[in-house]
Amino acid sequence: MKYYSLNHNAPKVSFEEAVIQGLATDKGLYFPESITPLKADFFVNIENLSNAEIAFEAIKQFVGDEIPAETLKQIIAETLCFDFPTVKVEKDIYALELYHGPTMAFKDVGARFMSRCLAYFNKDQKDSKNTVLVATSGDTGGAVASGFLGVQGVEVIILYPSGKVSDIQERQLTTLGQNIKALEVDGVFDDCQDMVKKAFLDESLKHKKLTSANSINIARWLPQMFYFFFAYKQLKSQNKPLVFSCPSGNFGNICAGIMAKKLGLPIEHFVASTNVNDTVPRFLEKGNYDPKPSKATISNAMDVGNPSNFIRIQEMYNNDLEQFKKDFSSFSYTDAETLEAMQSIYKKDGYIAEPHGAVGYLGLKKELKNHANAIGIFLETAHPIKFLDVVEPALHLKLPIPTQIESVLHKEKVSVKIKTYEDLKVFLG
Repeated sequence: MKYYSLNHNAPKVSFEEAVIQGLATDKGLYFPESITPLKADFFVNIENLSNAEIAFEAIKQFVGDEIPAETLKQIIAETLCFDFPTVKVEKDIYALELYHGPTMAFKDVGARFMSRCLAYFNKDQKDSKNTVLVATSGDTGGAVASGFLGVQGVEVIILYPSGKVSDIQERQLTTLGQNIKALEVDGVFDDCQDMVKKAFLDESLKHKKLTSANSINIARWLPQMFYFFFAYKQLKSQNKPLVFSCPSGNFGNICAGIMAKKLGLPIEHFVASTNVNDTVPRFLEKGNYDPKPSKATISNAMDVGNPSNFIRIQEMYNNDLEQFKKDFSSFSYTDAETLEAMQSIYKKDGYIAEPHGAVGYLGLKKELKNHANAIGIFLETAHPIKFLDVVEPALHLKLPIPTQIESVLHKEKVSVKIKTYEDLKVFLG
């Protein structure tokens, strides 16, 4: 499989080169040269397959022969070491819980898969080191830190916006040590992401062998399609159309879901549910893509003003807005609406939704008015404990601390504060 840049001004590369480079030399995101739908009998028999077997069939064409089949199967087995349950919330509405992994966020899947691919590609590079440079608006940092912890030949540097991630999220990325380093940026997520993109294109940093573990990296992004297959497997027997609502920041999850649909997964409709960072809802309404600086909200992982993966979604629809709208809707919600939804879900259904899931629920309820016989699934992307400062007062309860979180609560935070790109360059050396 070859990958091309979506800016169309860089050489095509292999899967390995795309993973290691992260971003093309012309600043474009990589995209696979072809997408071959899976055979119909795969979907007929999907309930008889394990999650690992499903994942292998879904991703093998994108890896090609660059990782041997048995090694790829082992990577997938290590990646999918936890469950992805669909939990009934109310009639015909389910939460797809993606937070049962080591850092209790959906990003455990992509981070674990990518780290193991990179370890395989580095297996013969005894004296060489890759530097994984990643920006986080919340959960990416912790998942990447956990996924790459102790991986030989890889140094991880995580940029996060000071004061704009939750205490637990911050501890998950600042307390591990070893090959993980955290940079606390005086700014917002978009500032962190801009620094990372700039560093990739800086000729003076070529010696650092930089790559990204954000969802701009294909090895972080592509595995996120797995859980759409897993949800379909669980709900197939109900024989109803499926509508997925994804709380969306950088649009990696929903982009991966659309890839799953392109592979043949029968999904009727997607909803990109956002907070007040509403670049995509405005685009669908007015036809003008007009990114704006991000605003801080209680659903901080979605505080993204210029979502990187949206260009990949446009590519899958050949930039045809009308075709795109048949499969895709997008709605935005305020913090007040989010809190009200959290309280309503808990009071009515006894389900504890954190802010991102609540935004997903709101978008789903709105779109289901157009799909009378459908099952709706909203993604719960992180455990409510990650946002206990919002969840506990909103729902008037005390959340028990899971063991995955307990392990970092009493460790010492270690971070380096930076303000500018030049500060980052000095740190990188």
